[in-house]
Amino acid sequence: MDDLEALCRSIPDFPKKGILFWDITPILREGASFGEVIDRFGDRYRDKGIDIVVSIEARGFIIGPAIAYKLGAGVVPVRKKGKLPWHCYQASYDLEYGTDTLEIHQDAIKPGEKVLIVDDLLATGGTVAAVIELVKRLKGQIVEIAFLIELEALKGRERLKDYPVFSLLKC
Repeated sequence: MDDLEALCRSIPDFPKKGILFWDITPILREGASFGEVIDRFGDRYRDKGIDIVVSIEARGFIIGPAIAYKLGAGVVPVRKKGKLPWHCYQASYDLEYGTDTLEIHQDAIKPGEKVLIVDDLLATGGTVAAVIELVKRLKGQIVEIAFLIELEALKGRERLKDYPVFSLLKC
């Protein structure tokens, strides 16, 4: 675990001044480290009956499908407004540096399917709160919300208190 933490790097003032960006690309670059991340998530969720892994744009797209493959589950992308080609539901949310809208296909999750929501980073929880709204609208059953990194000082977990949350690394 210390090896993974050592590979995370923070970049000040990206994408805007005052934001501290956590870069996971060094973890992704090292095959053994990336494999360890996916194996740990796979081990955690192997016996949970996950039907769908919801991956959040953009870096959630990197780890979500790999986890879904490990679990034999499907993958559903949640994307920024205007990026999905079919009929979509939308949810807006606040970022540390503005607002945005996410979309999911209206037929992406069947009622009652067991859903694992995956993203790279939990900061304030705004993005994933919007995703929860979308999954609930489709009547998916949220098993857990999983992150590679949790920035504890930003207290995003408090915003998600109605759901189980797991973070591989806490900074």
